[in-house]
Amino acid sequence: MKTHELKASPRTTRGNGPARALRREGFIPAVLYGPDSEPITLSVSHKDLSDILQGVGSSQVMFNLNIEGADAPRKAMIKELQTNVVSQRYLHADFYEISMDRKLHVMVPVVVEGKSKGMEEGGLLQVIRRELEVICLPGDIPEEFVIDVTELGIGEAVHLSDVPKGDAVEFPESADFTVVTVVAPTAAALPEEGEEGEEGEEGGEGGEAEGAEAASEE
Repeated sequence: MKTHELKASPRTTRGNGPARALRREGFIPAVLYGPDSEPITLSVSHKDLSDILQGVGSSQVMFNLNIEGADAPRKAMIKELQTNVVSQRYLHADFYEISMDRKLHVMVPVVVEGKSKGMEEGGLLQVIRRELEVICLPGDIPEEFVIDVTELGIGEAVHLSDVPKGDAVEFPESADFTVVTVVAPTAAALPEEGEEGEEGEEGGEGGEAEGAEAASEE
């Protein structure tokens, strides 16, 4: 997984007013924490963070946080990213400091490619899992899982055990669940995993927000 450079500045103010002022200036409040370090409150450029995440297409990104005044960059991933439910602008970012020799639990996106035989016959392709949880070292995190569905017929499925992965990557799930399937057009649509919810933001610093969780250490 590629490491992206991101500038950050320490901040000493907290609360709704200072957070809103930061956002008006094009920044968002953030915090960096980890198992071996005290939390540091930061601000980062909304544009810089947005450019990185939109370019990757996922919040599963490894960062070198270049904190103003610090001796060296801090390697981190996003633990939680809160977003305004209306404007979709970022409100707050939690960065989790990582160690390259400690395994992480992370979610990796599923990418489906090809047009299945079942779809040619009128079937419907259903992606049941759009992300898969893995356990691995930070340097071994896959960018994505690509699943070729070309040979998939109606009534057939790709299960977790069918998903190709390297030896350095583990799936923590014990059940061999369905990831992608092709169903007959009369079959009921299956709900996708995950529910969006609303939650507040750091110490009440934001209004309506939705949060996306990411990396956590094993």
